[in-house]
Amino acid sequence: MDVKKTVCMWCHNHCKVEVHVRDGRLEKIEGDKTHLAAPLLARVVKSCPRAGAAAEWFHHPERLNYPLKRAGEKGEGKWDRISWEQALDEISERLRKVRDEYGAEALAFTRGTYRNPREFTARFFNLFGSPNVIGGAGNVCWAPANVIACALMGSPANQPLIVPGKTRSILFIGTNPAQSKTKFWLNTLDSIRQGAKLIVVDPRRTQAAERADKFLQLRPGTDTALLMSMIEVIIREELYDKEFVSRWCHGFDELRKRAKEYPPDRVERITLVPAEDIVEASRIFATQKPATCYSHMGIEQLTNGIQALHARFILPAITGNLDITGGQFFHGFLPLMSEVDMEMQEALSSEQRGKMLRSPEQIFSWKAYELIQENVKRVWSGSLPANPHCHAHGPITYRAMLTGKPYPVRAAITMAANPLITQANTKMVYRGLKSLDLYVVMDFFMTPSAQIADYVLPAASWLERSHLGPEFEVPYLEAGEAAFSAADEGDNDRRTDYDFWRGLGLRLGQEEYWPWKDIEAAYDHRLAPMGYTLKQFITETGGSLRINPEEKKYEQRGFGTPTGKVELYSTILEKLGFDPLPNYEEPPESPVSTPELAKEYPLILITGGRFLPMYHSEWRQVDSFRRLHPDPVMQIHPQKAAELGIEDGDWVWIETVRGRVRQKSQYFAGISPGVVHAEHGWWFPELPGEEPWLHGMWESNINVVTDDAPEHCNKMSGGWPLRAELCKVYRVKTYV
Repeated sequence: MDVKKTVCMWCHNHCKVEVHVRDGRLEKIEGDKTHLAAPLLARVVKSCPRAGAAAEWFHHPERLNYPLKRAGEKGEGKWDRISWEQALDEISERLRKVRDEYGAEALAFTRGTYRNPREFTARFFNLFGSPNVIGGAGNVCWAPANVIACALMGSPANQPLIVPGKTRSILFIGTNPAQSKTKFWLNTLDSIRQGAKLIVVDPRRTQAAERADKFLQLRPGTDTALLMSMIEVIIREELYDKEFVSRWCHGFDELRKRAKEYPPDRVERITLVPAEDIVEASRIFATQKPATCYSHMGIEQLTNGIQALHARFILPAITGNLDITGGQFFHGFLPLMSEVDMEMQEALSSEQRGKMLRSPEQIFSWKAYELIQENVKRVWSGSLPANPHCHAHGPITYRAMLTGKPYPVRAAITMAANPLITQANTKMVYRGLKSLDLYVVMDFFMTPSAQIADYVLPAASWLERSHLGPEFEVPYLEAGEAAFSAADEGDNDRRTDYDFWRGLGLRLGQEEYWPWKDIEAAYDHRLAPMGYTLKQFITETGGSLRINPEEKKYEQRGFGTPTGKVELYSTILEKLGFDPLPNYEEPPESPVSTPELAKEYPLILITGGRFLPMYHSEWRQVDSFRRLHPDPVMQIHPQKAAELGIEDGDWVWIETVRGRVRQKSQYFAGISPGVVHAEHGWWFPELPGEEPWLHGMWESNINVVTDDAPEHCNKMSGGWPLRAELCKVYRVKTYV
């Protein structure tokens, strides 16, 4: 039995694990027994369905093993097996032609959930000369919270550090960690057992809401108003930390004035949350300290999401819960060669930066990045990676592929992503990608997106490559070794994304900038300032190192903002031309903003809630998982279903102005009668891959009916609305 220590990348928990291998077969995965958090890891991994199905996924017969080149028309499903050398030669030559004819900016990149080392993608694109690295779902995922935290507090991460026995109150906003963040959930349950109070803000009575001391079931899309009302109560009742606010907060008087616009009785009419519940939740959070709050995509996926995040970060700031154990902790920077140095930002000229496909005033622009960076660097002596802090806007880029405006985008590379399933407005994404001169996909399985590509390349999974980076949202530097090599696995030629970028770079005149023959050598280079190689780091530290464990680092450093304080009133947002304080805006589609549309589409559609055992668009081809969760599910209140003649388990159409898809109805009394929730990420690997099926992409994929119109996206971030759109639902007709 061979046991390898590495980091699992199958979800955002990024657990440190031990992989047990016997005779080239994966036997089991366990939590790392030598890790500082070993008891918690053991519980997390033991309860994780993905760890239990690891061998089924890893040894799946449909894994991609060799490079494929399209042999027929796009989407026809005809492929020729080729070598990596041929694939890289041909792709690089076609990229050279695109650059020569249209300019380097005509190449775009889209990625999915954080799986691959971002610095190597950025390095290639900066050297190639394209600014158009799309953040994938970054506009509606973790990136908005990270960037707003940097703008307001000058810290590259501001995340909860839930510590049982220390944390006294916890606020979850639009997140259900019981399904998405097992570590947080287990720590939350342990904290509740030791007396901590839990407040949950959500349109659905989730598992987290079931355990809450106070559940605030709001109308979808109204989170900013609710959070501002909590701020109003805390300020009006003088429950804020007066000393911290006086010494370390900028713009409190302006915030006080703005908060007066959100008294609980007014906000009750907006959110439908009783005013007395708002008051009680505010008092719990302000008085039960240390307190921490957490949102994970729920509020990022609103047109008003950045404003909601702004309010979310104000709450722990004015209550004095920043950078303390059990509260909102600042992790700071890793003590190794920075991602910025690996990115080679200097290779991308100011002219090319100016061509990035997004508004130059938005928070993911180069202008915003530079405003934030200069202050963060002053305090932390470290630099923020540009990727993902500035990236191209997906909806604008897909339209540029199709229309050539503001300039043509003619080639794209997709890695660890399935944009036809995970991006809003699937019809636009499909038309854009289908129109390209060159489309390359690198993945583990043949997905709907891969089916319309020109080249499909087999990716090495986290089990087949080394890892170096922070454990996601937790203050550790983590490293891991590959549990398998190609020689161990037999007949396949999967490679790492580093191999891909370096292979292209060597063929496109970047030879001097890719001196490391493989990803391990590149990681040796990054660890050199610490005096380690990758193998030494794993051997000597067990592959884990705690980062900046001391509390209240601001007392010596200040905050990495223009004022040196927490900017309740953001001078950076003000410089970018935006409101420097949170302000509620009604969703672009709602019974309030579009009452005529609501007559035809009377229900509010929310999407994207996590559900085990699946993860985003993955795992649909794993038989044991499909037996557990065979069909896409739409939750609807029994009362509303009865009005519509829908039985529990009926297939129903979910229709918006953009189209319709079908999912299976599920009675759920924990959702308001005027709201339905549709699962995301659905496609059917068992259906044919060629057109028109594309593995059933059009059948139940909720993004077929979601909105990405640039005028409906968040003005500050470009985030599209996935949690508050109007729809109608009705039974699928069946005939005997």
